[in-house]
Amino acid sequence: MNDLQPSGPSDLAVLAAGIARTNELLTRVLAEVATTPSTHAAFVDAGYVYAAAGRLVTGTEDRRTFGLDAEGIIEAFIDKARTIFPDSRLLRVYWYDGARRRIHTAEQQRIAELPDVKVRLGNLNANNQQKGVDSLIRTDLESLARHRAISDAVLIGGDEDLVSAVEAAQGYGARVHLWGIEATGGRNQAEPLLWEVDSQRTFDLEFCKPYVTRRAGVEPSEVPGEGSPVPSRDQVRLIGAQVAAQWLAERGHAWGAGILPHHPYLPAAVDQELLTAAEALLHHSLRGHSGLRRSLRDGFWESVQPQC
Repeated sequence: MNDLQPSGPSDLAVLAAGIARTNELLTRVLAEVATTPSTHAAFVDAGYVYAAAGRLVTGTEDRRTFGLDAEGIIEAFIDKARTIFPDSRLLRVYWYDGARRRIHTAEQQRIAELPDVKVRLGNLNANNQQKGVDSLIRTDLESLARHRAISDAVLIGGDEDLVSAVEAAQGYGARVHLWGIEATGGRNQAEPLLWEVDSQRTFDLEFCKPYVTRRAGVEPSEVPGEGSPVPSRDQVRLIGAQVAAQWLAERGHAWGAGILPHHPYLPAAVDQELLTAAEALLHHSLRGHSGLRRSLRDGFWESVQPQC
């Protein structure tokens, strides 16, 4: 005997009521999502902006020889984002720079007082090179994306070390847009970074000119590469192999084996150390030459991999 009984009118009514309640809840959720504004934030590597804009407008990256209207260029970035994301609200602009012992300079204090701007400081070493800035950008970008605080991230920089942060933010559902400043020759942003982002935008000389002014009576200091010929990719590749061989001899193959899992990327500290060592040997700055920096890393790995 079959114990199953056909559903009666009361059962169908209960089912219909349950479906109606579910549809009502879904309608409310969708309406709330539709009315919740998107949010974007800008992550600005100040070192990149100074170097790229300074070289484009004045021909040098020496920050002592020119002034940057940081307030003006930040406002220009905000206005551009407002145009590109018309239905989105700005969370804030993060301005990443270096300072001795992480103590704000007078200029950095003025920037920190701007509305909707947060200054985040890394260290400056003896060669006036930023330390720890990339890790700050990675931490903030990943954290905001993970907590769904932003839907779009504008990244203004060019370092290859930011690739992992871009991938993590995208994994949490955020779109990452890379903005850069026109390079006078080649590129000043790492190719792997260009490959990973969701969109790219480059600002030209006309955009940057109003915000960069040369200081009268101040000449560029003697930095590697000012006025000297740009080395070839083969020269830079050989230097990368030379530095790797020297380090392996000094530090041992266990050290080389320890960085192999990071291939094809170099840990940030090693990459910065390699850049400094190469510039000293070449007597030329590789800042703003992403192609040459890639050749340097290629030469480094070509020497490390066979021996480790």
